[in-house]
Amino acid sequence: MTSVLSTALAPRSFTIDVERDGDVFAREKLLDAAMGPGRFRKSSQKLRDNRLPALALVARDENSRIVGTVRLWQVDAGGAPALLLGPLAVAEDRRCDGVGGALMREAISRAKNAGHGAIILVGDAPYYARFGFERRLTERLHMPGPVELDRFLALELRAGALDGARGRLRATGAREAAVPAQRRKAA
Repeated sequence: MTSVLSTALAPRSFTIDVERDGDVFAREKLLDAAMGPGRFRKSSQKLRDNRLPALALVARDENSRIVGTVRLWQVDAGGAPALLLGPLAVAEDRRCDGVGGALMREAISRAKNAGHGAIILVGDAPYYARFGFERRLTERLHMPGPVELDRFLALELRAGALDGARGRLRATGAREAAVPAQRRKAA
């Protein structure tokens, strides 16, 4: 399902759709520009390494250029199944067009419709609070590496989904297929 948005907040239209195989280069270029090489050293990355996302969305402008991306990954959150959101990134020239908010609302909606109980993320608390994310839901959880606790947030899509969750997040879900050494070198 593709969403087409054009509002007062987004004077230029964009569409939100499921990421396709051919989007990888453009997505990675966008993430590099938005987050830099340090993104690979984050604790959240440890949970994404060698895994396939449970949900991957992109926003495209009227020329089909990728102007936003969000991905969600399956994790075990201290005994409770959940999704880890990230990264969320928007092209610099589209940051005031509502792309990030639209991607978040679509990701939350699709995750809820798919039956997931909770979404966890590490991010800017004031930004994510508007979508319902709270620190109190992660107080008994911890990441597999360092994290600023005030940025460690969660949203329950189903009431009580994180009740009793305690301990360290660990990656679950599908693994990436192994890439033969000669293909890695050619890439």
